[in-house]
Amino acid sequence: MYRIVIFIVLTLILVACSPAAAPTNTPAPTATPIRVALVMKTLTNPFFVEMERGARRAEQELGIELIVRTAAQETSIEQQIEIVEELIQENIDAIVIAPGDSVELIPVLKRAQDAGIVVINIDNQLDPEFAASNNLTNVPFISVDNEEAAYQAVIAFTADITESTQAIVIEGIRGAKNAEDRKNGALRGFAENPNITVVANETANWLIDESYEVTRTLFEAHPEVKLVFAANDIMALGAIRYLSESNRTDVLVGGFDALSDAKEAIRAGDLVVTVDQQAAEQGYTGVQYAVRALNGETLPAETMIDVLIVTADNVGE
Repeated sequence: MYRIVIFIVLTLILVACSPAAAPTNTPAPTATPIRVALVMKTLTNPFFVEMERGARRAEQELGIELIVRTAAQETSIEQQIEIVEELIQENIDAIVIAPGDSVELIPVLKRAQDAGIVVINIDNQLDPEFAASNNLTNVPFISVDNEEAAYQAVIAFTADITESTQAIVIEGIRGAKNAEDRKNGALRGFAENPNITVVANETANWLIDESYEVTRTLFEAHPEVKLVFAANDIMALGAIRYLSESNRTDVLVGGFDALSDAKEAIRAGDLVVTVDQQAAEQGYTGVQYAVRALNGETLPAETMIDVLIVTADNVGE
């Protein structure tokens, strides 16, 4: 009898000292957030700062992780290629890219797509024919109608030209689709006025200092020029700097991007027109499309965002 009691007591002591069993309702590990990379040309142009701002808004709303990578300059195409190569190695989920060139990025983006990475193209369109020949397919494109926007901008500041007048066009990077479209839109706009003759068009590669030098060279060759269209505001501001230093107050200048400095130049009377292409909205929509594609949605091949032609009449305070 005593042995039985002792056995029971020892058993209860061992049970009491045993470690507690693991609870059956332990929460599952938190899922890794979707990682989307925004690859831009540079952050030296405020246009791309705005683009990142829109992408960050999408990051907050969608609960994803946004990784932003940029090249040093808009002409740093090889650096953009290297960035995409690095993102492939990092097993990123999606790449939203504003390519500096419409052709050279296509092979590396094809490698990204082959690695299972969703690719979304914003701002500057990848060349459709070269993309197809490299089997880069199903890449949604988000931007604005650059050709029509440049055309409308030129019309806005040449409608009152009634005397024989010379004009020049300062282009972006040749071969980039958005640069070619803006040049062609500007040339179409100038051609509609029989009083205007375009005497030269030259690239300044989207850069302010290069535009300053290009403007100087063109005005030395064509001192009678009275109209300048620059394919982005950065180049327009470079042209304005040269004209100001040369005391050329008789020249009308148009730009493209609606940067804050460009709007200030409109208020000051140095710039006549610019184009608001909603950079933030492009960044936001690009990230949104990346997440939708990862969720298996079918997206439109092209999405055109509305633009606003900005002049002294609507530039605001």
